Amino acid sequence: MKELIFNVEGMMCGGCENRVQNALKTIDGVKEVKADHVSGTVTVTLNKEVDKSIIKEKIEDIGYEIKE
Repeated sequence: MKELIFNVEGMMCGGCENRVQNALKTIDGVKEVKADHVSGTVTVTLNKEVDKSIIKEKIEDIGYEIKE
């Protein structure tokens, strides 16, 4: 299994965390998602190879920004 960590700007509450988690769980290959609005991070655990750009695009599509 592989774990990816993204710095995400714009999450302000638990509702934001749920929104990100629910969106990313729809991606084939994503096993688990943990979003934390306090630290501004999203940790994604994969059970198969997923292109990072797909995850980034999904986060941006729901209104959040990835910080590199």
